[in-house]
Amino acid sequence: KDKTFRPKRKFEPGTQRFELHKRAQASLNSGVDLKAAVQLPSGEDQNDWVAVHVVDFFNRINLIYGTICEFCTERTCPVMSGGPKYEYRWQDDLKYKKPTALPAPQYMNLLMDWIEVQINNEDIFPTSVGKCKEEVL
Repeated sequence: KDKTFRPKRKFEPGTQRFELHKRAQASLNSGVDLKAAVQLPSGEDQNDWVAVHVVDFFNRINLIYGTICEFCTERTCPVMSGGPKYEYRWQDDLKYKKPTALPAPQYMNLLMDWIEVQINNEDIFPTSVGKCKEEVL
C-alpha cells in the first residue's frame, strides 16, 4: 500500500490483447499522428482497444509519478492542486465519505491504488478478449 512504484501490468504473450498492445506501442513510438495512433484498428473490438490504452496510460503515468515522488513530500506538497485555482480532494465513500483535502503524495497513492483496483477488476477489464461489459466503457 505504501509503494510509490507499481510494476507494469503485462499482457500475456500470444493473446489478442498482447498483439493490440504491441500495435499501440509501435504506433506511439513511430512519431505518427496521435489521432491516427489511437484509432480503432479494423476488425478489432473497441472495448479491448480502449482497455489496452487505459492500462498503457496507467503504466506511463506510474513511471512519471515514480520519477517525481521523491521531490513531492507531505511537507513540500501539502495540497493536491492543479495550480492556484484548483484543489483536488479525495472521496471514496469508504474511509473518506466526504471530499477531503490531503497532501499530494497521499492523494496520489490513494488514486493509483484505486486505479489499480479498477484495472484488476475482471468485471471492468476482463482478461478474456471481447468480454467487456458495454455499460462500463
